[in-house]
Amino acid sequence: MNRRGFVTGLGAVLAAPPAVSAQQGGKVWRIGFIGNSNPKTWAPSVEAFLQGLHDLGWNEGQNLRIEYRWAEGNVDRFPTFAAELVRLNVDVIVAAGIPALRAIQQATSTIPIVSAVLLVDPVSLGLVANLARPGGNVTGLASQYEEIVTKQVQFLREAVPKLSRLVLLRHSSMDTVTDRAALATADKLGVKAQIFEVSEVVEFEGAFRRARDDRAEAVLVLPSPSFNAHRRALVGLAAKYRLPALYEFKEYVQDGGLISYGPNIPDMYRRAASYVDRIFKGAKPGDLPIERPTKFELVINLKTAKALGLTIPPSLLLRADQVIE
Repeated sequence: MNRRGFVTGLGAVLAAPPAVSAQQGGKVWRIGFIGNSNPKTWAPSVEAFLQGLHDLGWNEGQNLRIEYRWAEGNVDRFPTFAAELVRLNVDVIVAAGIPALRAIQQATSTIPIVSAVLLVDPVSLGLVANLARPGGNVTGLASQYEEIVTKQVQFLREAVPKLSRLVLLRHSSMDTVTDRAALATADKLGVKAQIFEVSEVVEFEGAFRRARDDRAEAVLVLPSPSFNAHRRALVGLAAKYRLPALYEFKEYVQDGGLISYGPNIPDMYRRAASYVDRIFKGAKPGDLPIERPTKFELVINLKTAKALGLTIPPSLLLRADQVIE
């Protein structure tokens, strides 16, 4: 898929002279890019990635070609995409999330894989040997979700002061490491949490209805490429069943969700470009340390809070990076 169909206005930015010249003897390098969602949803991250490449001297149509594959939230597509990119013999594959990375790792042990976004410890998943020296063909950016989910539950309890019953919404394709961290954090904070697992979009409403019937007071939507691809459906159901919900990315809140807390995803894609650059210049992925995100954002939607009858404490609003009114 040609990026010109979904990234608008980027041509003017990339037309400027690159900050660093990529001297590669005329070779056109190829990147396989697997997107969890669709071009429109993922446009800010793609723009950040392309800008990061441009700043390092790599420009599509000149010394670079990108093969895009879009899962549209369907994790079953990842093995097919991985196999296609391996057959094309791309020079590096960029992807995000556990399902995509596992599919690519199973498809190739030689083509370098760059993780743009991974919200869980890759060592505990067996994706890499250790953070400082990953070994194998996987490197990139990853975050230990245990730390993120601790703050997410804390923020939810502040937003819903009497929070005692919490539902953790989990997609069946995701690893249980996240579950354990979320449950342990809730328990420490005196909140009774239970996991509702879904596999398909048609199951979303049943999970929210059950949460309401079980008298849950809030929902924490755990990370999932499928959830992000269908975030508007989740936001709509949280409003329909009047359940305060916290999500991983700010885009959920911009679409009407209550609260989000997590890393800045476009920034992680921008930084992923530096891994691609180093690999093109001869670095082995197994020698490149896994980096962690450095920009985290707490975003709150006051319109949604008002609709839910919630008053967000001033102490929480002061810590927000963005407040939507």
